[in-house]
Amino acid sequence: MNDSLPPIIDAEGLGKSYGARIVVRDISFRVHKGDFCAVLGPNGAGKTTTLRMLTGAAKPDRGRLRVMGYDIPGDARAMRARIGIVPQQDNLDPDLSVEENLRVYGGYFGLSRQQLRLRIPELLEQTQLSDRAECCISSLSGGMKRRLSIARALLNRPELLLLDEPTTGLDPQVRQAIWLLLRQLRQEGLTLLLSTHYMEEAERLCQRIILMDRGQILADRTPKALVSEGMEPLVLEVHGARAGLWFRSIESAMLAVKCRGECLGESAYCYGASMEGLVQALVDWPDLSYVLRPANLEDVFLRMTGREMRDG
Repeated sequence: MNDSLPPIIDAEGLGKSYGARIVVRDISFRVHKGDFCAVLGPNGAGKTTTLRMLTGAAKPDRGRLRVMGYDIPGDARAMRARIGIVPQQDNLDPDLSVEENLRVYGGYFGLSRQQLRLRIPELLEQTQLSDRAECCISSLSGGMKRRLSIARALLNRPELLLLDEPTTGLDPQVRQAIWLLLRQLRQEGLTLLLSTHYMEEAERLCQRIILMDRGQILADRTPKALVSEGMEPLVLEVHGARAGLWFRSIESAMLAVKCRGECLGESAYCYGASMEGLVQALVDWPDLSYVLRPANLEDVFLRMTGREMRDG
């Protein structure tokens, strides 16, 4: 990151509504060259709408937005020639082969046949799709389609790559392969911004997290700072049918060591810096299982956004 240069993304007071529903509430943030930044939040947080405004696909109702030095949405077309976009849903052409999809897309950027003849094999090798060049899209797995979408977004050698939930619905092995690819791209100096609701994805990949909920930015920190500033250092999880009874029996002990706690169904959670006494209190409850662990990003996420179910 080089803060002395103009930011790659500069959003100030950015807002978007659909009718009476406010989707993004006057948010401000900057992304600098070389950053790998995650926009993290539950369903309905405003992540996808934010990315759509960054690409010029959605027009902000309020605020100011510059991407790559271009005013958006006015100069969105010129800006898109210098960025790569990986949408949430694959929109590959099912009637074309893997290589044909790349060749046609490359034409949108004015790449010559000679340029594509060199560039396409590079990208297929980088995304481990060299042996699938002649395959039709319908024969590809979900993970292959996502890797092809990333390859397509890299055709024009972008300076900024935007990814909207790139690993949603993929199995762990495929997710790990895509993570490795994204790390390699960052090492090559590419600026990346991804939206995700996977804590592990944000924590492992990104040096900075913009945490959103209900259209607002709740925090903008490194993963380590989010955990250290937003949570107690230790978490004690207790599980079992009598977890609620145990939790009520140690409430006074929790107050004595300045611990915070909550009970949800057949699970109890205690948060604090000193847990020895609470763990000792489990000796007389052999039917309960427990784990004592350091606080993590998921704990921060749930504390700041709540535990209620979100359908969208």
